[in-house]
Amino acid sequence: MRNFRAVIFDMDGLLLDTERLALLTFNETCTEFGIGERTEVFIKLIGLNQALGDEVLRNELNGVVDTKDFGVVWEGKYEALTTREPVPLKAGVPELLSHLKRTEVPAAVATSTESYIAKDKLRNAGIFGYFDFIVGGDQVHKGKPDPEIFLKAASGLGVEPQDCIAVEDSENGVRAAVAAGMTVLQVPDLVPPSPELLRLGHTVLTDLHQVLELLSATRA
Repeated sequence: MRNFRAVIFDMDGLLLDTERLALLTFNETCTEFGIGERTEVFIKLIGLNQALGDEVLRNELNGVVDTKDFGVVWEGKYEALTTREPVPLKAGVPELLSHLKRTEVPAAVATSTESYIAKDKLRNAGIFGYFDFIVGGDQVHKGKPDPEIFLKAASGLGVEPQDCIAVEDSENGVRAAVAAGMTVLQVPDLVPPSPELLRLGHTVLTDLHQVLELLSATRA
């Protein structure tokens, strides 16, 4: 890690406290459609782009509900909740991003969210200006856990993947960053890492304050 040249972040559930809002509106939509509690389905959606998420919904809820109608209602509830006011930042975000800016370490966002939505969220949260490059799920052919989005982010920063630290919260994101050849730090949000995921050998931390401590010590 001592020679890292850039840091690439996921967004939802890592920088922005959006996953809880997504789960809340998902459960509200399940109630509205009368299909009961389906948290296990939501967990499978974490870290996926729109196309892969739609596929999971179809597979999991096929014959239970019209998944297109379900998706439209859920998206409407979620967008209403996340655009009404800025989404709260996760703990440690301002300090970590300020440190990277002060030490002139390039930073990027590699998110499964569509790029125009991601940029709006980052602007509303007041942290858009900290990033040198942003790539969304609509800008790659294959979503996480495929490494394409992290490779594109590294290319956008002009840095080799092996010289990048990737910070992720989800299993799909961790797998994508590991496959890209990056040093991976995981800060789990709603779902703890599985024993299978831990066998990848990446570093698991409690919050972004610990990420800042680690990066500061590495550069000391």
